[in-house]
Amino acid sequence: MTGAQAQQNSMQFLSAANAKVAKASALKSKWDGPTSGPQLQKDKKIVFIAHDMSDAGTYGVFTGMREAANGTGWQILPLDCRGQCNQGAGVVKQALEMKPHGIVLAGVDAASQTKGLTAAAEAKVPVVGWHASFKSGAVPGLFTNVTTDPKDAAQIAALFGAAEASNKTGIVVFTDTSSPYMATKSGAIVEALRQCEACRILSTEDLPLAESRKKFPSVIEGLVKRHGSKWTHVIAVNDVYFDMMDKPEIEKLIAANNLRGISAGDGSATAYKRIRKGDLQIGSVPEPLNLHGWQLMDELNRAMSKVAPSGYNAPLHLVTLQNITYDGGSKDVFDPSNDFRAKYLSYWGK
Repeated sequence: MTGAQAQQNSMQFLSAANAKVAKASALKSKWDGPTSGPQLQKDKKIVFIAHDMSDAGTYGVFTGMREAANGTGWQILPLDCRGQCNQGAGVVKQALEMKPHGIVLAGVDAASQTKGLTAAAEAKVPVVGWHASFKSGAVPGLFTNVTTDPKDAAQIAALFGAAEASNKTGIVVFTDTSSPYMATKSGAIVEALRQCEACRILSTEDLPLAESRKKFPSVIEGLVKRHGSKWTHVIAVNDVYFDMMDKPEIEKLIAANNLRGISAGDGSATAYKRIRKGDLQIGSVPEPLNLHGWQLMDELNRAMSKVAPSGYNAPLHLVTLQNITYDGGSKDVFDPSNDFRAKYLSYWGK
């Protein structure tokens, strides 16, 4: 390939990257979800199985579901695995012992819970997932799985990083491959960055969230020693990694690097605050956690009413300093301005 061809390919890649970033950054004011469904059943007990409730995304969805349940008589009971769900197959059976009407599998790999999901099916207790698979919609053992496509989220984060890349850009990717969902994200991040000629991937750091707080300082120290000033950017699968970087002891280690960070997941309140300040984190691909909580309740109600899943997938979003005041950003959360609460209530209470 000649130098001219390489330059043309690079320009085409950046043009496509900027177009996708612009689309993801646009205002999310149009409701494109369900407009009809069954009336909401009353007084249901739901067990919310969380892979790790300390994860901002999981906790945000739990909070959104409790908001949706307010005044309905639904109980949303948490069961926190503290990062250990995928290492054992007994958590769904444990939830069944609580005699629920339905179960949410949040951040727990459905494929690791085959026996429990079989037991739930035999007991006629519907199970819906949130990030329980990298696929949305019906997957084995689940009535449906609510999720943003991890590959799409990862690509937007990577393309946003690539769009501002220079020949001196050195990128470290943080992931947690104990979660298939996050492993899918980091694979897609690396794949997208390889198309960027100005991007140099220094390393991919596999740091499970359940162990990350203890290991993080030594990992950062090692990266600074190995790469020095060549390390300029961080792209992580989750905002939690930036929460850990936003500590005095870590800030001292990376002070000379002037790092710019982008997250392919969650959109936590702390991420919004960092983006607004303009230091360390410059972007996140947040999920509409409140909306997902409402959707989980809607999908469970559909399952209990013997109605098909809604098939809805919420729009992908990228939050940056330029659009942070919209779609809930003033409250440090991605809360689409598409009036989703009223849309669900319009047919739940008919």
